[in-house]
Amino acid sequence: MFKFKTKMAIKNFTLIGALVAISSNVFASDYKWTFSQPWTRPITDKVIEDFIDKVDEYSNGAIDIKLYKNGLLGSHEETFHGVQDGSITIGIFSPYAKIIPGGVLNWMPWAISNWEAAEEAYRVGGPLHGVLETAYNEVGMHTLMHVSQGAYGIGNTVRPIRKSEDFKNLKIRVSGSLGLVRALEGMGAGTGMTLQTLPWSEIYNGLSRGVIDGNWTMWPSLVDERHAEVLDYYSDINFVWDNQNVAINSDVWNELPENLKSAVKRAAAESQEYSHKLHKEAESNYIQELEELDGFTIVRLTSEERDALREASNIDAIWEELADTWLEKAYPNQNMSEKLRSQLKELNNSSRNSD
Repeated sequence: MFKFKTKMAIKNFTLIGALVAISSNVFASDYKWTFSQPWTRPITDKVIEDFIDKVDEYSNGAIDIKLYKNGLLGSHEETFHGVQDGSITIGIFSPYAKIIPGGVLNWMPWAISNWEAAEEAYRVGGPLHGVLETAYNEVGMHTLMHVSQGAYGIGNTVRPIRKSEDFKNLKIRVSGSLGLVRALEGMGAGTGMTLQTLPWSEIYNGLSRGVIDGNWTMWPSLVDERHAEVLDYYSDINFVWDNQNVAINSDVWNELPENLKSAVKRAAAESQEYSHKLHKEAESNYIQELEELDGFTIVRLTSEERDALREASNIDAIWEELADTWLEKAYPNQNMSEKLRSQLKELNNSSRNSD
């Protein structure tokens, strides 16, 4: 009897030990990553959280990602350098040319005009997906997915903007997005307009104090970041498409086993699709809220007014200055600039015709 109980005890102990070992393998995360979101953007946060949940599910808990929102791990550029040196695993970026030279291709003026074109352009295999992956590879990162928020217009506190003359003597806030800067310079040429560099986080204070008269912005930022509170007019010029890139440190990505890479890719593709749907659906709600806001006017441009501003932008010169040299270096003898512009034009035209 004693021997029987002893054997049963040993057997039970062995079984418990095995279960503990299995449990540890299932629930312990082999990879603990950090994700830095430097901005306050509620809908984008939902997308990131969806991505994190899907990575956990598809990797069977092997990858644990902790999200730090609202700039808790630093500003945009601090996040960039953190992901670059590996102290942060993943970040979401606006690829300014001064930190990502090829990032200027992310949002060339007048390149994307609507949600359908954006969905095709930034998907895996789309014309902008490949060039942006090349651009991020140059700075030690791998792109995971893209988060679009819609088209940019111009808000200001002085007058409605419909034509070049309306930029007269305005002080407009700009950033390191050189394509947008060049487009604005063209639209306001000869009007006495001045451009002032200011961090995105300082736009609200800059407008409220009169340091600037206006800025480029978009429907979500007018509401979520309260730009509409300190603006009087918003012109839907739609001269560039807002898109951020989610990127991971290259060393971390390259060392990941193939099965886990597949899990992350699957999560990223599904979350990018979710992001597109979520942001597109939210746009009408933002517009409705802004239309009901006292003291704030949405200025709707006609197609002819928008075309005139596009012509004033001198888009051919912008491509020649900012894109052609980098594209030729990254894709020698492939005539990539002409191919890319042709592909984007076709996407925009086909999406308009399907409306």
